Amino acid sequence: MTPQPQPLTTATSLSPPMWPTAGFSFDSAQAAARRATKPRVEDFYTRYGNPTVQAFADAVAGLEGAEAAMCSASGMGAVSTIVLGLCSAGDHIVTQRQLFSATRQLFETVCPRFGIEVSFVDVCDRREWLRAIRPGQTRLVFAESPANPTLELADLAAIGSITAVVTAVDSTLATPLAQRPLDHGIDLVIHSATKALSGHNDATLGVIAGEKTLVNELWQYAVIQGATASPYDSWNALRGLKTLELRFARQSESAGQLASMLATHPAVRRVFHPCLAEGDQGELARTQLLGGLGLVSFEVCGGLEGALGFIDRLGIPLLAPSLGGPETLVNHPASMTHVGLSPEQRATANITDGLVRMSLGLEPPAELLRDVREALISPAQC
Repeated sequence: MTPQPQPLTTATSLSPPMWPTAGFSFDSAQAAARRATKPRVEDFYTRYGNPTVQAFADAVAGLEGAEAAMCSASGMGAVSTIVLGLCSAGDHIVTQRQLFSATRQLFETVCPRFGIEVSFVDVCDRREWLRAIRPGQTRLVFAESPANPTLELADLAAIGSITAVVTAVDSTLATPLAQRPLDHGIDLVIHSATKALSGHNDATLGVIAGEKTLVNELWQYAVIQGATASPYDSWNALRGLKTLELRFARQSESAGQLASMLATHPAVRRVFHPCLAEGDQGELARTQLLGGLGLVSFEVCGGLEGALGFIDRLGIPLLAPSLGGPETLVNHPASMTHVGLSPEQRATANITDGLVRMSLGLEPPAELLRDVREALISPAQC
């Protein structure tokens, strides 16, 4: 889905060109006026759009089967664009309790300041999603599936069946290779392209894909908001897309092997991964996901002390807050990515002090499993 090389003279560039410019000049006032009034214009001013940035957005739109896409400076820039670009005072949002911490803070601290009411439901309970809708008031239904960090799944078909509201899904952890929310009737799909899409830990970028008219509406807000995507980061992300399928296959294979090993280890209380899910979650994993995931979350025995001790004994994984890159990364959500949540908020999202999230890299799976196994210490009781 990466844009095809464009002819220059008699040669063709193998890599998409980068346009590292803040603005463009014009031959006439009429030409400038036309650019200034064109939605998602690529060659007027980079806050409005940029050829390199749009090339990445178009590539993601192709992967998602979307009519259009637009980029932002980060995944949270994309989330904020949807929430604040669509909702006004008096509107109502339905979302889940199991959310990335910054997204939850947006719903709990920013939305109330603007008179936007938010209801939180259990991501796994499709009936609770439907019951929370307020006809005539609910403007947005926002899901994060798989949820970060517990990898729990929302029923996208059930959410996509909700009418008279805008439905949006943050599908960062799945990528378009494992899940295509638009195929289930969802209106908008969001990615923190900082993660697996760019895939090399050297770009900070967000993307929204969906129906063209809706994307254009959000673009009008984004131009005002100013969370502008960088041409440099977009160029890096275009490079990353070329190897996405190969990287994701290796990472998913390693994650599946690790989840299976952890499920029987005496030092592990619980493992979160779709390949181990049962009941409704297991059915969603079989019917909704197109492939595996490159992450595993698990609760280590011994609470906070057990988790931090395990992390310190690891040799291969790097301790870092991101995911989806070529290196295996380990994260302790309660003290890192979700530290901004209260203990009560973390409890409602199943984030215990012993929870560890691991993003699998490209190292040999056998070496990773051996390193993790050696770092786990079985307690007398778990």
